[in-house]
Amino acid sequence: GSPANPILAGQHPEYLVKQLQEFKSGKRKNAIMAGFAATLSDDDMRNVAAFYASKQAKPGAAKDKDLAALGEKIYRGGIGDRNIPACAGCHSPSGAGIPSQYPRVGGQHGDYTEAQLLAFRSGARGNSTQMMQIAAKMNDREIKAVSDYIAGLR
Repeated sequence: GSPANPILAGQHPEYLVKQLQEFKSGKRKNAIMAGFAATLSDDDMRNVAAFYASKQAKPGAAKDKDLAALGEKIYRGGIGDRNIPACAGCHSPSGAGIPSQYPRVGGQHGDYTEAQLLAFRSGARGNSTQMMQIAAKMNDREIKAVSDYIAGLR
């Protein structure tokens, strides 16, 4: 798939259903996804989510060794002096997430993750107060570093 779009294979079905519901309700903004979700019933959403959750994602890779090293430090330990928590606390050390609470992020396209973190930071993506608060404290380099590191997580 395109790095502009998320890798859905292996994602938690509960998370996928939540995102589809939020596209349908308008809580999450995206014209293409809103149009798609508008046609889906709750059963359709669960079926689509189960389909993607049953698929195996291809392993990703970081692009920049130095940037990924910074990303690993942030992902695993956060940034204490700015109260930025470790990403691993919610998304797990391997990026597997916690079903129905936090999405799988490991192996996700770095460009997609970066775009989502920037959208959370700007408020353009407002469907997670927690992520908006965390991203608001991060600068562009930190967001890029975490995104690149996440791309290589397995």
